[in-house]
Amino acid sequence: QVQLVESGGGLVQPGGSLRLSCAASGSISSVYAMGWYRQAPGKQRELVAAISSGGATNYADSVKGRFTISRDNAKNTVYLQMNSLKSEDTAVYYCNAWVWAHGSSSDNDYWGQGTQVTVSS
Repeated sequence: QVQLVESGGGLVQPGGSLRLSCAASGSISSVYAMGWYRQAPGKQRELVAAISSGGATNYADSVKGRFTISRDNAKNTVYLQMNSLKSEDTAVYYCNAWVWAHGSSSDNDYWGQGTQVTVSS
């Protein structure tokens, strides 16, 4: 089994910063693409940022220049540094990873439990 455990959410004022972390653990053979999604109340889940195993990144237009995704392959961990936060960034943030688990015939995508980010004064 593979688990994704997120940390780092919380309450922050507009203009502030937060750093999210997500560690993959369990019976892992390889971790491929990793990413962060978010879902605000009444809205669909959307991609925030993604990073390949080689470090190539992709961002939603709404966060470009403010958020930075990175990863530590040795720790199977992905990070999301969020700067200049706005009220519209308020959402539950979910970690996602494509993982080839030991004994599996293919890779599968896994999700974290979600962490709340609230941007408010």
